[in-house]
Amino acid sequence: MDVIIENGLVFDGQGNAPRQRHVGIRGGTIAALSEAPIPRAPHTRVIDAKGHWVTPGFIDLHTHYDAEVELAPSLSESVRHGVTTVVMGSCSLSLAMGTPEDLADMFCRVEAIPYATVRSLLEERKTWDTLGGYLEHLEQLPLGPNVASFLGHSALRAHTLGLRRSLEPGVKPTRDELGRMESLVREGLDLGYLGLSIMTLKWDKMGGDRDIRSRPLPSTYARWSEYRRLTKLLRERGRVFQGVPNISTKVNVLLFLLESMGLWRKTLKTTVISMMDPRASRGIHRLIGVLSQVANRLLGADFRWQALPEVFDLWADGIDLVVFEEFGAGAAALHLQDAAGRAELLNDPAYRSTFRSQWTNKFLPRAFHRDFNESRILLCPDASVVGKSFAQVAREQGRHATDVFLDLVARHGDALRWYTVMANDRLEELEFICKHPDVLMGFSDAGAHLRNMAHYNFPLRLLRLVREAEKRGAPFMTVERAVQRLTGEIGEWLGLDAGVLAEGRRADMVVINPDGLDAKVDEIAEAPMENFGGFVRLVRRNDAAVKSVLISGREAVDAGNVVPALGKERGFGGVLRARA
Repeated sequence: MDVIIENGLVFDGQGNAPRQRHVGIRGGTIAALSEAPIPRAPHTRVIDAKGHWVTPGFIDLHTHYDAEVELAPSLSESVRHGVTTVVMGSCSLSLAMGTPEDLADMFCRVEAIPYATVRSLLEERKTWDTLGGYLEHLEQLPLGPNVASFLGHSALRAHTLGLRRSLEPGVKPTRDELGRMESLVREGLDLGYLGLSIMTLKWDKMGGDRDIRSRPLPSTYARWSEYRRLTKLLRERGRVFQGVPNISTKVNVLLFLLESMGLWRKTLKTTVISMMDPRASRGIHRLIGVLSQVANRLLGADFRWQALPEVFDLWADGIDLVVFEEFGAGAAALHLQDAAGRAELLNDPAYRSTFRSQWTNKFLPRAFHRDFNESRILLCPDASVVGKSFAQVAREQGRHATDVFLDLVARHGDALRWYTVMANDRLEELEFICKHPDVLMGFSDAGAHLRNMAHYNFPLRLLRLVREAEKRGAPFMTVERAVQRLTGEIGEWLGLDAGVLAEGRRADMVVINPDGLDAKVDEIAEAPMENFGGFVRLVRRNDAAVKSVLISGREAVDAGNVVPALGKERGFGGVLRARA
Protein backbone atom coordinates (compact mmCIF):
# COMPACT_ATOMS: atom_id res chain seq x y z
CA MET A 1 0.00 0.00 0.00
CA ASP A 2 1.08 3.58 -0.68
CA VAL A 3 -0.95 4.86 2.29
CA ILE A 4 -2.69 3.13 5.17
CA ILE A 5 -5.17 4.97 7.40
CA GLU A 6 -5.38 2.94 10.58
CA ASN A 7 -7.95 2.69 13.38
CA GLY A 8 -10.42 5.25 12.04
CA LEU A 9 -14.19 5.32 12.33
CA VAL A 10 -15.05 5.03 8.63
CA PHE A 11 -18.12 6.66 7.06
CA ASP A 12 -18.90 5.46 3.54
CA GLY A 13 -20.81 8.53 2.28
CA GLN A 14 -23.93 6.47 1.58
CA GLY A 15 -25.58 6.90 4.96
CA ASN A 16 -24.60 3.55 6.47
CA ALA A 17 -23.53 3.32 10.11
CA PRO A 18 -19.79 3.96 10.54
CA ARG A 19 -17.41 1.07 11.19
CA GLN A 20 -13.97 0.83 12.74
CA ARG A 21 -11.72 0.00 9.81
CA HIS A 22 -8.24 0.26 8.34
CA VAL A 23 -8.10 1.79 4.85
CA GLY A 24 -5.42 0.78 2.35
CA ILE A 25 -4.68 2.99 -0.66
CA ARG A 26 -2.69 1.97 -3.71
CA GLY A 27 -2.25 3.85 -6.99
CA GLY A 28 -4.77 6.53 -6.04
CA THR A 29 -7.52 3.98 -5.34
CA ILE A 30 -8.97 2.51 -2.17
CA ALA A 31 -7.59 -1.03 -2.34
CA ALA A 32 -8.71 -2.39 1.05
CA LEU A 33 -11.19 -1.74 3.85
CA SER A 34 -10.26 -4.16 6.60
CA GLU A 35 -11.07 -4.96 10.21
CA ALA A 36 -7.62 -6.51 10.53
CA PRO A 37 -4.40 -4.50 10.28
CA ILE A 38 -3.15 -4.10 6.71
CA PRO A 39 0.46 -5.15 6.01
CA ARG A 40 2.87 -2.26 5.45
CA ALA A 41 5.64 -1.92 2.92
CA PRO A 42 8.83 0.08 3.60
CA HIS A 43 7.49 3.01 1.56
CA THR A 44 3.98 3.00 3.08
CA ARG A 45 2.77 6.24 4.62
CA VAL A 46 0.78 5.39 7.77
CA ILE A 47 -1.81 7.79 9.19
CA ASP A 48 -3.05 6.96 12.67
CA ALA A 49 -6.75 7.85 12.76
CA LYS A 50 -7.54 6.53 16.24
CA GLY A 51 -10.33 8.62 17.71
CA HIS A 52 -10.91 10.24 14.30
CA TRP A 53 -13.57 10.07 11.61
CA VAL A 54 -12.58 8.98 8.11
CA THR A 55 -14.98 10.24 5.45
CA PRO A 56 -15.11 10.62 1.68
CA GLY A 57 -13.82 13.96 0.45
CA PHE A 58 -16.45 16.68 0.58
CA ILE A 59 -18.06 18.06 -2.59
CA ASP A 60 -18.69 21.78 -3.04
CA LEU A 61 -21.40 21.93 -5.69
CA HIS A 62 -21.55 25.72 -6.11
CA THR A 63 -18.33 27.69 -6.48
CA HIS A 64 -16.99 30.52 -8.61
CA TYR A 65 -13.42 29.30 -8.69
CA ASP A 66 -13.33 29.80 -12.48
CA ALA A 67 -10.90 32.73 -12.14
CA GLU A 68 -8.93 31.67 -9.06
CA VAL A 69 -8.13 28.26 -10.51
CA GLU A 70 -6.11 30.03 -13.21
CA LEU A 71 -3.93 31.93 -10.72
CA ALA A 72 -3.82 29.48 -7.83
CA PRO A 73 -4.97 26.03 -9.03
CA SER A 74 -4.27 24.53 -5.61
CA LEU A 75 -7.57 26.09 -4.43
CA SER A 76 -6.09 25.43 -1.02
CA GLU A 77 -8.70 27.41 0.90
CA SER A 78 -11.23 24.69 0.13
CA VAL A 79 -8.83 21.75 0.28
CA ARG A 80 -7.71 22.63 3.83
CA HIS A 81 -11.31 22.03 4.97
CA GLY A 82 -11.62 18.60 3.35
CA VAL A 83 -13.20 19.64 0.05
CA THR A 84 -11.80 17.37 -2.64
CA THR A 85 -14.19 18.16 -5.51
CA VAL A 86 -15.43 21.60 -6.59
CA VAL A 87 -18.01 22.53 -9.22
CA MET A 88 -17.56 25.66 -11.34
CA GLY A 89 -19.60 27.25 -14.14
CA SER A 90 -22.34 28.35 -11.73
CA CYS A 91 -24.93 31.13 -12.09
CA SER A 92 -24.63 31.24 -15.93
CA LEU A 93 -20.94 32.26 -15.67
CA SER A 94 -18.06 30.37 -17.25
CA LEU A 95 -14.66 31.13 -18.75
CA ALA A 96 -15.04 28.41 -21.36
CA MET A 97 -15.96 30.76 -24.23
CA GLY A 98 -15.58 34.48 -24.85
CA THR A 99 -13.01 37.25 -25.10
CA PRO A 100 -10.98 38.23 -22.02
CA GLU A 101 -12.74 41.59 -21.77
CA ASP A 102 -16.23 40.13 -22.18
CA LEU A 103 -15.59 37.44 -19.58
CA ALA A 104 -14.05 39.85 -17.06
CA ASP A 105 -17.00 42.23 -17.53
CA MET A 106 -19.48 39.39 -16.94
CA PHE A 107 -17.67 37.79 -14.03
CA CYS A 108 -15.98 40.30 -11.76
CA ARG A 109 -18.67 42.73 -10.59
CA VAL A 110 -21.19 39.96 -9.98
CA GLU A 111 -18.76 37.90 -7.94
CA ALA A 112 -16.81 40.79 -6.32
CA ILE A 113 -13.44 39.66 -7.69
CA PRO A 114 -10.58 42.07 -8.55
CA TYR A 115 -11.27 43.13 -12.15
CA ALA A 116 -7.79 44.20 -13.22
CA THR A 117 -6.26 40.96 -11.96
CA VAL A 118 -8.75 38.72 -13.76
CA ARG A 119 -8.76 40.63 -17.03
CA SER A 120 -4.96 40.81 -17.29
CA LEU A 121 -4.76 37.12 -16.41
CA LEU A 122 -7.17 36.18 -19.19
CA GLU A 123 -5.46 38.42 -21.71
CA GLU A 124 -2.16 36.76 -20.86
CA ARG A 125 -3.20 33.13 -20.61
CA LYS A 126 -6.48 32.47 -22.40
CA THR A 127 -5.62 30.31 -25.39
CA TRP A 128 -8.85 28.30 -25.62
CA ASP A 129 -12.25 29.23 -27.03
CA THR A 130 -14.05 25.91 -27.26
CA LEU A 131 -15.76 23.79 -24.65
CA GLY A 132 -13.37 20.93 -25.23
CA GLY A 133 -10.37 23.23 -25.24
CA TYR A 134 -11.37 24.62 -21.86
CA LEU A 135 -11.51 21.19 -20.22
CA GLU A 136 -8.19 20.27 -21.83
CA HIS A 137 -6.74 23.47 -20.41
CA LEU A 138 -8.03 22.64 -16.92
CA GLU A 139 -6.50 19.17 -17.18
CA GLN A 140 -3.09 20.77 -17.70
CA LEU A 141 -3.31 22.83 -14.50
CA PRO A 142 -1.74 21.46 -11.28
CA LEU A 143 -5.13 21.20 -9.60
CA GLY A 144 -5.56 20.83 -5.87
CA PRO A 145 -9.10 19.38 -5.77
CA ASN A 146 -10.96 17.65 -8.55
CA VAL A 147 -12.88 20.05 -10.76
CA ALA A 148 -16.18 19.70 -12.64
CA SER A 149 -18.15 22.35 -14.48
CA PHE A 150 -21.53 23.45 -15.72
CA LEU A 151 -22.08 25.18 -19.04
CA GLY A 152 -22.72 28.86 -18.26
CA HIS A 153 -25.67 30.22 -20.23
CA SER A 154 -24.50 33.87 -20.13
CA ALA A 155 -21.17 32.88 -21.66
CA LEU A 156 -22.86 30.61 -24.21
CA ARG A 157 -25.44 33.27 -25.17
CA ALA A 158 -22.85 36.06 -25.50
CA HIS A 159 -20.63 33.78 -27.58
CA THR A 160 -23.50 32.97 -29.94
CA LEU A 161 -25.27 36.33 -30.26
CA GLY A 162 -22.33 38.61 -29.57
CA LEU A 163 -22.13 40.30 -26.18
CA ARG A 164 -23.89 43.53 -27.08
CA ARG A 165 -26.77 41.81 -28.85
CA SER A 166 -27.12 39.36 -25.97
CA LEU A 167 -27.71 42.35 -23.67
CA GLU A 168 -30.43 44.04 -25.73
CA PRO A 169 -33.96 43.89 -24.24
CA GLY A 170 -36.46 42.23 -26.52
CA VAL A 171 -33.88 40.60 -28.79
CA LYS A 172 -34.75 36.98 -29.53
CA PRO A 173 -32.14 34.63 -30.92
CA THR A 174 -32.74 33.66 -34.52
CA ARG A 175 -33.50 30.07 -35.43
CA ASP A 176 -29.88 29.62 -36.49
CA GLU A 177 -28.60 31.11 -33.23
CA LEU A 178 -30.83 28.84 -31.18
CA GLY A 179 -29.56 25.93 -33.22
CA ARG A 180 -25.96 26.93 -32.51
CA MET A 181 -26.67 27.15 -28.77
CA GLU A 182 -28.29 23.71 -28.87
CA SER A 183 -25.25 22.34 -30.68
CA LEU A 184 -22.94 23.81 -28.03
CA VAL A 185 -25.01 22.29 -25.23
CA ARG A 186 -24.95 18.88 -26.94
CA GLU A 187 -21.20 19.19 -27.38
CA GLY A 188 -20.75 20.14 -23.74
CA LEU A 189 -22.84 17.23 -22.50
CA ASP A 190 -20.85 14.86 -24.71
CA LEU A 191 -17.66 16.24 -23.16
CA GLY A 192 -18.91 15.64 -19.61
CA TYR A 193 -20.16 19.04 -18.47
CA LEU A 194 -22.68 18.52 -15.67
CA GLY A 195 -25.47 20.49 -17.31
CA LEU A 196 -26.50 24.11 -17.84
CA SER A 197 -26.59 27.03 -15.39
CA ILE A 198 -28.78 30.08 -15.97
CA MET A 199 -29.43 33.43 -14.26
CA THR A 200 -32.79 35.18 -13.92
CA LEU A 201 -31.84 37.58 -11.11
CA LYS A 202 -31.44 41.01 -12.66
CA TRP A 203 -29.42 42.51 -9.80
CA ASP A 204 -26.33 40.67 -11.00
CA LYS A 205 -24.79 43.28 -13.31
CA MET A 206 -22.10 43.68 -15.95
CA GLY A 207 -18.86 45.30 -14.86
CA GLY A 208 -16.04 46.91 -16.80
CA ASP A 209 -16.00 50.44 -18.15
CA ARG A 210 -17.87 50.10 -21.45
CA ASP A 211 -21.33 51.54 -22.06
CA ILE A 212 -22.83 48.12 -21.27
CA ARG A 213 -21.76 48.43 -17.64
CA SER A 214 -24.62 47.83 -15.17
CA ARG A 215 -26.80 45.92 -17.60
CA PRO A 216 -27.96 42.58 -16.15
CA LEU A 217 -26.12 39.45 -17.28
CA PRO A 218 -26.89 38.03 -20.76
CA SER A 219 -28.80 35.06 -19.36
CA THR A 220 -31.38 37.36 -17.76
CA TYR A 221 -32.47 38.61 -21.20
CA ALA A 222 -33.53 35.16 -22.38
CA ARG A 223 -37.18 34.22 -22.50
CA TRP A 224 -38.24 31.02 -20.81
CA SER A 225 -38.81 29.48 -24.24
CA GLU A 226 -35.05 29.84 -24.87
CA TYR A 227 -34.22 28.09 -21.62
CA ARG A 228 -36.72 25.37 -22.49
CA ARG A 229 -35.08 24.65 -25.84
CA LEU A 230 -31.86 23.93 -23.96
CA THR A 231 -33.34 22.09 -20.97
CA LYS A 232 -34.91 19.63 -23.39
CA LEU A 233 -31.38 18.42 -24.12
CA LEU A 234 -30.59 18.12 -20.40
CA ARG A 235 -33.79 16.19 -19.84
CA GLU A 236 -32.92 13.69 -22.57
CA ARG A 237 -29.49 13.07 -21.06
CA GLY A 238 -30.40 13.09 -17.36
CA ARG A 239 -28.19 16.14 -16.71
CA VAL A 240 -28.67 19.03 -14.33
CA PHE A 241 -30.40 22.39 -14.76
CA GLN A 242 -28.92 24.88 -12.27
CA GLY A 243 -30.55 28.27 -11.86
CA VAL A 244 -30.77 31.44 -9.87
CA PRO A 245 -34.38 32.56 -9.49
CA ASN A 246 -35.37 36.12 -8.76
CA ILE A 247 -34.74 35.91 -5.03
CA SER A 248 -36.24 39.36 -4.47
CA THR A 249 -39.75 38.57 -5.75
CA LYS A 250 -39.32 34.77 -5.38
CA VAL A 251 -42.25 34.21 -7.76
CA ASN A 252 -40.41 32.78 -10.76
CA VAL A 253 -39.11 29.88 -8.69
CA LEU A 254 -42.43 28.31 -9.71
CA LEU A 255 -41.13 28.18 -13.28
CA PHE A 256 -38.13 26.16 -12.14
CA LEU A 257 -40.44 23.78 -10.28
CA LEU A 258 -42.64 23.39 -13.35
CA GLU A 259 -39.62 22.80 -15.56
CA SER A 260 -38.49 19.95 -13.32
CA MET A 261 -41.84 18.14 -13.34
CA GLY A 262 -42.05 14.87 -15.23
CA LEU A 263 -45.67 13.69 -15.23
CA TRP A 264 -45.97 14.02 -19.02
CA ARG A 265 -42.28 13.90 -19.92
CA LYS A 266 -38.93 12.85 -18.56
CA THR A 267 -38.05 14.46 -15.23
CA LEU A 268 -35.44 17.24 -15.27
CA LYS A 269 -32.91 17.42 -12.46
CA THR A 270 -33.17 21.02 -11.26
CA THR A 271 -31.36 22.87 -8.49
CA VAL A 272 -31.62 26.52 -7.45
CA ILE A 273 -30.32 28.82 -4.76
CA SER A 274 -31.29 28.85 -2.03
CA MET A 275 -33.26 27.60 0.94
CA MET A 276 -32.58 30.11 3.72
CA ASP A 277 -34.32 31.60 6.73
CA PRO A 278 -33.84 35.28 5.75
CA ARG A 279 -34.50 38.13 8.12
CA ALA A 280 -36.32 39.88 5.28
CA SER A 281 -38.86 37.06 4.75
CA ARG A 282 -39.32 34.97 7.86
CA GLY A 283 -40.96 31.65 7.15
CA ILE A 284 -40.32 31.61 3.40
CA HIS A 285 -38.11 28.52 3.79
CA ARG A 286 -41.03 26.59 5.25
CA LEU A 287 -43.28 27.57 2.34
CA ILE A 288 -40.81 26.70 -0.41
CA GLY A 289 -40.03 23.46 1.40
CA VAL A 290 -43.68 22.47 1.03
CA LEU A 291 -43.69 23.49 -2.64
CA SER A 292 -40.74 21.25 -3.48
CA GLN A 293 -42.20 18.38 -1.48
CA VAL A 294 -45.41 18.58 -3.51
CA ALA A 295 -43.49 18.85 -6.80
CA ASN A 296 -41.16 15.94 -6.00
CA ARG A 297 -43.62 13.58 -4.31
CA LEU A 298 -46.76 14.18 -6.36
CA LEU A 299 -45.81 15.83 -9.66
CA GLY A 300 -42.77 13.83 -10.79
CA ALA A 301 -40.14 16.52 -10.25
CA ASP A 302 -36.50 16.06 -9.20
CA PHE A 303 -35.94 19.45 -7.62
CA ARG A 304 -33.29 20.45 -5.07
CA TRP A 305 -32.67 23.62 -3.11
CA GLN A 306 -29.07 24.47 -2.34
CA ALA A 307 -28.49 25.46 1.28
CA LEU A 308 -25.82 26.32 3.80
CA PRO A 309 -25.67 24.78 7.31
CA GLU A 310 -24.67 28.02 9.00
CA VAL A 311 -25.48 31.61 9.73
CA PHE A 312 -25.40 33.58 6.47
CA ASP A 313 -23.44 36.66 7.43
CA LEU A 314 -21.96 39.43 5.33
CA TRP A 315 -19.08 41.88 5.58
CA ALA A 316 -18.91 45.04 3.47
CA ASP A 317 -16.39 47.72 2.57
CA GLY A 318 -18.46 50.85 2.20
CA ILE A 319 -21.37 50.22 -0.16
CA ASP A 320 -19.57 47.51 -2.12
CA LEU A 321 -21.91 44.63 -1.37
CA VAL A 322 -23.93 42.75 -3.95
CA VAL A 323 -27.22 43.14 -2.06
CA PHE A 324 -27.19 46.87 -2.88
CA GLU A 325 -27.71 45.86 -6.52
CA GLU A 326 -31.21 44.80 -5.47
CA PHE A 327 -32.73 48.30 -5.71
CA GLY A 328 -32.19 51.17 -8.13
CA ALA A 329 -30.42 53.65 -5.90
CA GLY A 330 -27.95 51.07 -4.64
CA ALA A 331 -27.19 49.89 -8.18
CA ALA A 332 -26.68 53.52 -9.26
CA ALA A 333 -23.95 53.95 -6.63
CA LEU A 334 -22.25 50.70 -7.61
CA HIS A 335 -22.36 51.74 -11.25
CA LEU A 336 -19.79 54.45 -10.43
CA GLN A 337 -16.25 53.13 -10.03
CA ASP A 338 -14.55 56.46 -9.34
CA ALA A 339 -14.51 57.23 -5.60
CA ALA A 340 -14.96 60.97 -6.09
CA GLY A 341 -17.85 60.51 -8.50
CA ARG A 342 -19.53 58.05 -6.17
CA ALA A 343 -19.11 60.40 -3.18
CA GLU A 344 -20.65 63.24 -5.19
CA LEU A 345 -23.68 61.08 -5.98
CA LEU A 346 -24.08 59.94 -2.38
CA ASN A 347 -24.05 63.55 -1.19
CA ASP A 348 -26.68 64.67 -3.68
CA PRO A 349 -29.96 65.50 -1.84
CA ALA A 350 -32.17 64.15 -4.64
CA TYR A 351 -30.24 60.86 -4.68
CA ARG A 352 -30.47 60.58 -0.90
CA SER A 353 -34.21 61.07 -1.03
CA THR A 354 -34.52 58.27 -3.60
CA PHE A 355 -32.20 55.97 -1.67
CA ARG A 356 -34.14 56.54 1.55
CA SER A 357 -37.54 55.96 -0.04
CA GLN A 358 -36.40 52.72 -1.69
CA TRP A 359 -34.52 51.50 1.39
CA THR A 360 -37.53 51.99 3.67
CA ASN A 361 -40.28 50.98 1.23
CA LYS A 362 -42.08 48.02 2.79
CA PHE A 363 -43.72 47.00 -0.49
CA LEU A 364 -40.67 46.70 -2.74
CA PRO A 365 -39.52 43.07 -3.12
CA ARG A 366 -36.41 42.33 -1.12
CA ALA A 367 -33.99 39.58 -0.21
CA PHE A 368 -31.85 41.82 2.02
CA HIS A 369 -33.39 43.00 5.30
CA ARG A 370 -32.39 46.68 4.85
CA ASP A 371 -32.41 47.24 8.58
CA PHE A 372 -29.58 49.44 9.86
CA ASN A 373 -30.28 48.23 13.38
CA GLU A 374 -28.92 44.89 12.16
CA SER A 375 -25.42 46.16 11.44
CA ARG A 376 -22.13 46.66 13.25
CA ILE A 377 -19.38 49.04 12.20
CA LEU A 378 -16.07 47.19 12.45
CA LEU A 379 -13.54 49.68 11.09
CA CYS A 380 -13.72 53.37 10.30
CA PRO A 381 -11.31 56.34 10.36
CA ASP A 382 -13.91 57.96 12.63
CA ALA A 383 -13.28 55.86 15.74
CA SER A 384 -16.37 57.24 17.50
CA VAL A 385 -18.69 55.06 15.39
CA VAL A 386 -16.76 51.78 15.63
CA GLY A 387 -18.65 49.01 17.40
CA LYS A 388 -22.03 50.64 16.83
CA SER A 389 -24.82 50.05 14.35
CA PHE A 390 -25.67 52.71 11.80
CA ALA A 391 -29.05 53.04 13.51
CA GLN A 392 -27.38 53.62 16.89
CA VAL A 393 -25.17 56.36 15.44
CA ALA A 394 -28.26 57.91 13.86
CA ARG A 395 -30.09 57.97 17.18
CA GLU A 396 -27.11 59.59 18.87
CA GLN A 397 -26.93 62.25 16.17
CA GLY A 398 -30.68 62.75 15.82
CA ARG A 399 -30.60 61.85 12.11
CA HIS A 400 -32.01 59.20 9.80
CA ALA A 401 -29.93 56.05 9.52
CA THR A 402 -29.72 56.25 5.71
CA ASP A 403 -28.14 59.71 5.96
CA VAL A 404 -25.60 58.45 8.50
CA PHE A 405 -24.74 55.50 6.28
CA LEU A 406 -24.39 57.57 3.11
CA ASP A 407 -22.32 60.20 4.95
CA LEU A 408 -19.88 57.61 6.21
CA VAL A 409 -19.58 55.90 2.82
CA ALA A 410 -19.14 59.21 0.99
CA ARG A 411 -16.48 60.38 3.45
CA HIS A 412 -14.55 57.14 3.98
CA GLY A 413 -15.36 54.87 1.03
CA ASP A 414 -14.07 51.33 1.47
CA ALA A 415 -12.22 52.33 4.66
CA LEU A 416 -15.62 51.87 6.31
CA ARG A 417 -16.06 48.16 7.09
CA TRP A 418 -19.23 46.78 8.59
CA TYR A 419 -21.05 43.51 9.27
CA THR A 420 -24.58 42.16 9.17
CA VAL A 421 -26.45 38.85 9.27
CA MET A 422 -28.74 38.13 6.35
CA ALA A 423 -30.22 34.71 7.19
CA ASN A 424 -30.08 31.42 9.12
CA ASP A 425 -29.71 33.03 12.55
CA ARG A 426 -32.39 30.87 14.24
CA LEU A 427 -31.05 27.46 15.30
CA GLU A 428 -34.32 25.50 15.08
CA GLU A 429 -35.01 26.80 11.58
CA LEU A 430 -31.43 26.14 10.48
CA GLU A 431 -31.75 22.53 11.61
CA PHE A 432 -35.03 22.28 9.68
CA ILE A 433 -33.23 23.43 6.52
CA CYS A 434 -30.30 21.05 7.01
CA LYS A 435 -32.52 17.97 7.31
CA HIS A 436 -35.02 18.89 4.59
CA PRO A 437 -35.08 16.03 2.06
CA ASP A 438 -35.09 18.38 -0.94
CA VAL A 439 -31.86 20.15 0.01
CA LEU A 440 -28.42 19.70 -1.53
CA MET A 441 -25.87 20.85 1.02
CA GLY A 442 -23.76 23.60 -0.44
CA PHE A 443 -23.77 27.09 -1.99
CA SER A 444 -20.46 28.32 -0.68
CA ASP A 445 -19.76 30.70 -3.60
CA ALA A 446 -16.11 29.82 -2.90
CA GLY A 447 -13.78 31.99 -4.95
CA ALA A 448 -16.24 34.89 -5.07
CA HIS A 449 -17.34 37.71 -2.76
CA LEU A 450 -13.84 37.50 -1.37
CA ARG A 451 -14.22 40.35 1.14
CA ASN A 452 -17.87 39.66 1.93
CA MET A 453 -18.34 35.99 2.82
CA ALA A 454 -16.38 32.97 4.05
CA HIS A 455 -18.29 29.72 3.60
CA TYR A 456 -15.35 27.57 2.47
CA ASN A 457 -15.62 25.27 5.48
CA PHE A 458 -19.38 24.67 5.38
CA PRO A 459 -18.95 20.84 5.58
CA LEU A 460 -17.20 21.12 8.93
CA ARG A 461 -19.82 23.53 10.17
CA LEU A 462 -22.58 21.03 9.38
CA LEU A 463 -20.70 18.32 11.26
CA ARG A 464 -20.26 20.67 14.20
CA LEU A 465 -23.97 21.58 14.13
CA VAL A 466 -24.89 17.89 14.23
CA ARG A 467 -22.39 17.09 16.98
CA GLU A 468 -23.49 20.01 19.15
CA ALA A 469 -27.12 18.90 18.84
CA GLU A 470 -26.12 15.42 19.99
CA LYS A 471 -24.30 16.89 22.98
CA ARG A 472 -27.44 18.84 23.93
CA GLY A 473 -29.43 15.64 23.80
CA ALA A 474 -31.54 17.00 20.93
CA PRO A 475 -30.17 15.33 17.78
CA PHE A 476 -31.78 16.28 14.47
CA MET A 477 -29.53 14.23 12.16
CA THR A 478 -27.03 11.40 12.55
CA VAL A 479 -23.39 12.00 11.73
CA GLU A 480 -23.53 9.38 8.98
CA ARG A 481 -26.47 11.19 7.37
CA ALA A 482 -24.60 14.50 7.61
CA VAL A 483 -21.56 12.95 5.91
CA GLN A 484 -23.81 11.55 3.19
CA ARG A 485 -25.33 14.99 2.62
CA LEU A 486 -21.84 16.41 2.07
CA THR A 487 -20.51 13.61 -0.14
CA GLY A 488 -22.33 10.69 -1.73
CA GLU A 489 -25.72 12.34 -2.03
CA ILE A 490 -24.25 15.23 -4.05
CA GLY A 491 -22.00 13.05 -6.18
CA GLU A 492 -24.83 10.67 -7.08
CA TRP A 493 -27.27 13.46 -7.93
CA LEU A 494 -24.76 15.33 -10.11
CA GLY A 495 -23.64 12.16 -11.84
CA LEU A 496 -20.06 12.40 -10.60
CA ASP A 497 -17.71 9.63 -9.54
CA ALA A 498 -17.12 11.22 -6.16
CA GLY A 499 -18.32 11.13 -2.58
CA VAL A 500 -18.17 7.40 -1.76
CA LEU A 501 -15.59 5.58 0.35
CA ALA A 502 -15.44 1.99 -0.89
CA GLU A 503 -12.97 -0.48 -2.34
CA GLY A 504 -12.19 0.31 -5.95
CA ARG A 505 -13.16 3.98 -5.68
CA ARG A 506 -10.81 6.93 -6.02
CA ALA A 507 -9.10 7.72 -2.73
CA ASP A 508 -10.51 11.19 -2.00
CA MET A 509 -10.76 11.18 1.79
CA VAL A 510 -10.73 13.31 4.93
CA VAL A 511 -9.51 12.39 8.41
CA ILE A 512 -11.39 14.53 10.93
CA ASN A 513 -10.75 15.10 14.60
CA PRO A 514 -14.27 15.43 16.05
CA ASP A 515 -12.88 17.21 19.11
CA GLY A 516 -11.69 19.95 16.73
CA LEU A 517 -15.27 20.66 15.66
CA ASP A 518 -15.62 23.47 18.17
CA ALA A 519 -16.38 27.19 18.09
CA LYS A 520 -13.21 27.87 16.10
CA VAL A 521 -14.85 26.60 12.92
CA ASP A 522 -17.08 29.70 13.08
CA GLU A 523 -14.34 32.25 13.72
CA ILE A 524 -13.50 34.65 10.92
CA ALA A 525 -10.02 35.66 9.83
CA GLU A 526 -8.28 37.36 6.92
CA ALA A 527 -5.59 35.90 4.67
CA PRO A 528 -3.79 37.07 1.52
CA MET A 529 -4.70 35.23 -1.66
CA GLU A 530 -2.03 33.35 -3.53
CA ASN A 531 -0.93 35.20 -6.70
CA PHE A 532 -3.59 37.92 -6.33
CA GLY A 533 -1.17 40.77 -5.69
CA GLY A 534 -1.61 40.77 -1.93
CA PHE A 535 -5.42 40.91 -2.07
CA VAL A 536 -6.82 39.84 1.32
CA ARG A 537 -9.95 37.74 1.63
CA LEU A 538 -12.11 36.45 4.44
CA VAL A 539 -11.55 32.88 5.61
CA ARG A 540 -12.32 30.60 8.49
CA ARG A 541 -9.46 28.47 9.74
CA ASN A 542 -9.92 25.31 11.79
CA ASP A 543 -6.67 23.35 11.53
CA ALA A 544 -7.47 21.27 14.61
CA ALA A 545 -10.53 19.78 12.90
CA VAL A 546 -8.81 18.33 9.82
CA LYS A 547 -5.90 16.01 10.37
CA SER A 548 -5.44 14.85 6.81
CA VAL A 549 -6.91 15.26 3.33
CA LEU A 550 -6.11 12.84 0.52
CA ILE A 551 -6.93 13.52 -3.12
CA SER A 552 -6.44 10.65 -5.55
CA GLY A 553 -4.50 8.92 -2.77
CA ARG A 554 -1.98 11.72 -2.27
CA GLU A 555 -1.85 13.65 0.98
CA ALA A 556 -2.78 17.28 0.32
CA VAL A 557 -3.24 18.25 3.98
CA ASP A 558 -1.12 16.88 6.82
CA ALA A 559 -1.82 17.63 10.48
CA GLY A 560 -4.12 20.47 9.47
CA ASN A 561 -1.50 22.10 7.25
CA VAL A 562 -1.74 22.35 3.48
CA VAL A 563 1.15 20.41 1.98
CA PRO A 564 3.58 22.97 0.47
CA ALA A 565 3.82 21.05 -2.78
CA LEU A 566 0.07 21.33 -3.32
CA GLY A 567 -0.51 22.65 -6.81
CA LYS A 568 3.19 23.25 -7.48
CA GLU A 569 3.99 20.07 -9.39
CA ARG A 570 1.49 17.83 -11.14
CA GLY A 571 -1.27 18.61 -8.74
CA PHE A 572 -3.54 16.27 -6.84
CA GLY A 573 -6.93 16.41 -8.54
CA GLY A 574 -8.19 16.17 -12.09
CA VAL A 575 -11.16 17.14 -14.24
CA LEU A 576 -14.25 15.08 -13.43
CA ARG A 577 -16.88 14.56 -16.09
CA ALA A 578 -20.51 13.62 -15.70
CA ARG A 579 -21.33 9.97 -16.19
CA ALA A 580 -22.95 9.25 -19.55
